[in-house]
Amino acid sequence: MLKQAHLYIKGEVIGVGFRAWTKIQAKIIGVSGWVRNVYNRPDIFGENGGVEALIQADEEKVNKMIEMLKIGSPVSRVDDVEVYFQEPKEIFDGFEIRK
Repeated sequence: MLKQAHLYIKGEVIGVGFRAWTKIQAKIIGVSGWVRNVYNRPDIFGENGGVEALIQADEEKVNKMIEMLKIGSPVSRVDDVEVYFQEPKEIFDGFEIRK
């Protein structure tokens, strides 16, 4: 059964290749969706922005991807990840980096 998680990733995650690393992890784990930098939501991410992601797959893969994002890439620092499980409204084929 398809699961979807919408994530807000906070910390040192902009300008360190986090989105590219996330796309690689998504391909390895086998999840679909997207990732993007967010600068205009200080209410969520603070003054420096953060990363937003949406991932879809079966529950095991979604949970594995969430755990990877909580750890972060070798050159990033993840301080917090907010996870919101949702009903999929759109089915994604593959994983993309959005602007």
